[in-house]
Amino acid sequence: MDLQFFKDFDFTDFWNESSYSVRDYIEPFPDDELIASEEEELGYKLPASYIELMRLQNGGLVEKSCFPTSEENSWADDHIAITGIMGIGREKTYSICGELGSQFMIEEWGYPAIGIYICDCPSAGHDMVLLDYSNCGKDGEPEVVHIDQENDYKKIFLAKDFETFIKGLKDEDEFDGE
Repeated sequence: MDLQFFKDFDFTDFWNESSYSVRDYIEPFPDDELIASEEEELGYKLPASYIELMRLQNGGLVEKSCFPTSEENSWADDHIAITGIMGIGREKTYSICGELGSQFMIEEWGYPAIGIYICDCPSAGHDMVLLDYSNCGKDGEPEVVHIDQENDYKKIFLAKDFETFIKGLKDEDEFDGE
């Protein structure tokens, strides 16, 4: 596959290949029909960089699980942590249209309906990472933000786009000085 977005990114040691990841996250590679049906269901156009990554591996737990922030949040003073990235699909529990996917977080947990929730966090539902379409419309390029349910759904800007978010993920050891 010719990469448009992640040409210079080394995915060595990026994904966690545990049985939990396989069981609850990793979906088969998405085809155009599935992508179109999920975009229709969710009401937003998925970013091309997200689709490209999901065609390399469609969801999963990650080894590089922390993203630096300039604002404190319910997780830490200087970063957020994710558990995994939700894939495109409906079969796995942690897929964007799965049992505990984006719509579930909006309908059952009261998260703001301003985009697609793509990453769960170690807090078991108390914070999420969102593709935020607030500034770009449903067909635009969404920003990536952290939504902190424990802090009245406070929104913290993380990255201008999904590719920048993925490339900015760091190993948790880089934040161990706390």
